[in-house]
Amino acid sequence: MAFSNNKIKAIVERLDKPATKGYDIIHRESLFSRAKTSPGLAEQPGYTGYAYWKSTLNIFKRNTVAMFCLVLIISITLFTFMQPFLPGHKDPAKIHNNESGMHYRNQPPSLQFLMGTNSIGQDLWSRTWAGARTSLVIGFAVSTIDTVLGVAMGIIWGFSRKIEWLFTELYNIFDNVPQTILLILASYILKPGILTIILALSLTGWLVTARFIRNQVVIIRNRDYNLASRCLGTPVWRMMLSNLAPYLVSVITLRMAMAVPVAISDEVFVSYIGLGLPQNIPSLGNLIISGIDKLLEPSLRHQIAFPALILSTVTVCFYVVGNAFADASDPRNHIY
Repeated sequence: MAFSNNKIKAIVERLDKPATKGYDIIHRESLFSRAKTSPGLAEQPGYTGYAYWKSTLNIFKRNTVAMFCLVLIISITLFTFMQPFLPGHKDPAKIHNNESGMHYRNQPPSLQFLMGTNSIGQDLWSRTWAGARTSLVIGFAVSTIDTVLGVAMGIIWGFSRKIEWLFTELYNIFDNVPQTILLILASYILKPGILTIILALSLTGWLVTARFIRNQVVIIRNRDYNLASRCLGTPVWRMMLSNLAPYLVSVITLRMAMAVPVAISDEVFVSYIGLGLPQNIPSLGNLIISGIDKLLEPSLRHQIAFPALILSTVTVCFYVVGNAFADASDPRNHIY
């Protein structure tokens, strides 16, 4: 549609006039304003308020089952270390006798012995919690050693291509040796004790963690942001902490959480084959092995029920907490 010169001139004059009531066009100067510029604001980056660990904890706290299991694990752990200081504590190694000098053999649970006694008159309440304390110490120690060695070896294995072949050959050698044979050899060579069990369980336990970490590092080491960091001259340690660590936290957490119940289960197995801790050192393995002989007697089955219940609770809780925290710590599950 073509407009005449008079029509165009009328429209321009109308735009130059100030705004009037009704549906008149608003004065054009009120529609626009000059934006203020500042060199400092132009260089200022945006802020989202995102924090990695804050987001991880927020996601984890939404999992009600995992929070309950975490509270249960903390409560059991604290109680095992507080129990010797509670009033009425009995020595787990002491043999209790009655007025006539006879042992309180295989007593049922009562107010005097909350979990009863074993076949030689020792208090099962004290021995169960002392055994749980010993097994948890072994589990946490083995888990820490496996995690530290596994993470260190896995990062070097995956990040350094020059010595990758060496780590691969070492992994193939150690992984093909059955862990049972190493446990038996360590138990025969060294003196039976807690340190021997920890050393024997840690000989090959770090291999699985190292393999997981190595695979994760290989996947993300050549991504664009890592290549850009290398081109900018970023130190290797800073790249590992800033670029690799957030993606490894989930794997490390899961492996560390699962290493605790696995170490406790291995201690039970070693006790079952007769190469575990001495009988004077209570552990969940010793208690369960001693209670197996009582399964055929219904009145004495409680001697295996209590330590088995604690072992099952600890195993399930660590599994649930480990998986929940691994999912929460994965940056891909965070909402930015």
